[in-house]
Amino acid sequence: MSELSVRVLGGDDWQTYQQVRLAALRDVPEAFASSYSEEKDYDEAFWRLRIERSARLVALVDDEPVATVSVGQASEPDVGELFGLWVRADYRGRGVAWQLTQAAAQHAKDAGRRALKLWVSTDNGRAVAFFSSAGFRPADERRPMTNDARTEELAMVLPVGDDPGWVPTTQL
Repeated sequence: MSELSVRVLGGDDWQTYQQVRLAALRDVPEAFASSYSEEKDYDEAFWRLRIERSARLVALVDDEPVATVSVGQASEPDVGELFGLWVRADYRGRGVAWQLTQAAAQHAKDAGRRALKLWVSTDNGRAVAFFSSAGFRPADERRPMTNDARTEELAMVLPVGDDPGWVPTTQL
């Protein structure tokens, strides 16, 4: 694999984000709360607004986007929320998700967050195992998934701030 780079997208990168987001929606539509058919015709203003609303990170190989993740605001004031992680199929299992997740954690820390939180389906053992290996730990919070009331999502938390004694709990 050529050298991988990760960067945060700005408003002028809206087409790069559009490209990688639409690729993700085509690849694993069940993983997202939206669909390719819903988003394919959105205009430039929509994509720019989306980039402004949350940090969008992209992993690039030879200037080609191969993965993405977003970092937004969790319900707790000093906690970021990781969401929308996707890696192109031919780059899975090659450390791309790891590097992208570490870059997202650093971005959250640089933004003054003390932790990074995410929600993951309890049925997705591979994702739970990956995020555990990346340092995330289960919190007590669970919620039903929007697309399947029988499946729960689990909150996982990664301390990223400068408080080494901070432990994830339901009282983030």
